[in-house]
Amino acid sequence: SVLEPEMIAVEPPELIGTGISVSKAKPEVIINSVNAIKSISPNVHVLCGAGITEGLDVKKAIEFGSEGILVASAIAKSKDPEKLLREFVIALTK
Repeated sequence: SVLEPEMIAVEPPELIGTGISVSKAKPEVIINSVNAIKSISPNVHVLCGAGITEGLDVKKAIEFGSEGILVASAIAKSKDPEKLLREFVIALTK
């Protein structure tokens, strides 16, 4: 790509802030996006966002080829953001 980004985020706009995980609702979006991005720029890290609310969402995003996640509303709305972040980290490291 002309801009040579280090990372690209995959986030279907209709799922942002809904609590509906892209890895559950539209896993093909992650898979197809990762494949398309890596075919053009193999060194770009692909991140997954939209509806990441639990460790399983993180695990699935990684299984589908994402290299990391983006979160905002789940953490901001959480009654225990530290606990939720720990759950995400555990899912990323397993």
